[in-house]
Amino acid sequence: MLKILAYSAFAMTVSLSVTRPRISPRWRIGPAQAATASVALLFAARIVQPSDLLSAAQTLWRPFVTIVSIMITTAAAHRLGVLSRLGEMVFSRPETSLVRLFTSVFCLAVLTSSVLNNDAAVLLLTPLVLSLVQRRYPGEPRLYLPFAFAVFAAVGVAPFVVSNPMNMIVASHAELDFNEYAVRMLPIAAAGWVIAYAVLRALFAKELGLKPAVTTPLHAAGRFEPAQRVMLVLLLAVVGSYPIVASIDGTAIWMVSAAGAVLAVLLAWGSGRTDPVDLVVRGVAWNIIVFLLAVFILAIGLRNVGFVDYVASIYDGASLGLIGVTAAAGSAVLNNHPMAIINLLALEATPDSGVQEILAVLIGGDLGPRLLPIGSLAGLLWLEACRRQQVEVSLGQFVKVGLLVTIPTLSASLLILELW
Repeated sequence: MLKILAYSAFAMTVSLSVTRPRISPRWRIGPAQAATASVALLFAARIVQPSDLLSAAQTLWRPFVTIVSIMITTAAAHRLGVLSRLGEMVFSRPETSLVRLFTSVFCLAVLTSSVLNNDAAVLLLTPLVLSLVQRRYPGEPRLYLPFAFAVFAAVGVAPFVVSNPMNMIVASHAELDFNEYAVRMLPIAAAGWVIAYAVLRALFAKELGLKPAVTTPLHAAGRFEPAQRVMLVLLLAVVGSYPIVASIDGTAIWMVSAAGAVLAVLLAWGSGRTDPVDLVVRGVAWNIIVFLLAVFILAIGLRNVGFVDYVASIYDGASLGLIGVTAAAGSAVLNNHPMAIINLLALEATPDSGVQEILAVLIGGDLGPRLLPIGSLAGLLWLEACRRQQVEVSLGQFVKVGLLVTIPTLSASLLILELW
């Protein structure tokens, strides 16, 4: 009975997170509310105990400080117009071809998702890029889909632990420091970017080979404002400090992120662009933080009723390929956030599992969500951002592009991990 209840709570969280049913004209159920209700159900049934909540807090506080700090820094950069200026610089060049523009957008998405995080790349770049494409090439809706996927597909394997919130949580719990992670995953991420770009170029070759009848030149972007230049330097300084601090204390990168966030808030405040309280309150996706905590507790509940042991039995003695593919499939169907925690707990219960196995499940968790929209919050946010720009992406289109990009990328990534 308890097992059925735990499974039902998990299924309820996933289904409500995806469907987001509307309760009133102004309020609808989101991932945070769904996961919190499921956790309350598990507490009421005593499947999880207060000690589990304490254990989760002890595990998550460092990665949560890092995640919140990165969100604040991202929000400050956004309000200062850093990404908008970069986008305008890319789109304002009159001689730029469609292929070159597509390549520039893909590279910008890679840079944003690596330095900030994957959610930032999807949330900030998708509406920005689509609006710029629509302004530059009015009446050419065939171009919208390639550029939208250029943003989404560029968010592949996280090259740094800070590039993906779930990777950060798993790596922190597994005591995998910034440098050890980057040395192993950066080459894998780079290979994935090359493959994803090549597949997208081939898939949308017809669209990118068009010669639009109407091209509206955009005003040439001016120089970066002083505050924007300082923000760029700050972002580079924070990212550059991670490996230095990690070599001294592998658990201390949260301090770097927190310091960067404080400086970013002061910079945005000093420029007169925003109020610091508003930046923290509105700039942080607190619902995502609640969701991450809740799914961690949900995964503990699944461990307590034996589901994690079942996953551990699959991973016990399995090859890296099987582990990665299982993680990818589970992430696509169950959502990568809870699946990442289930994978982590399963590997903890698996004898002889180590860093390679942890990286295999992270690779699967990063790439699997490309297969189905339910696979990640980033995917759902991307679809919503596309809809707001009047760009409809059907389920068939999502799955088709996802399969064509993910299968070779996942295969190559796991092969490199095996050989690395």
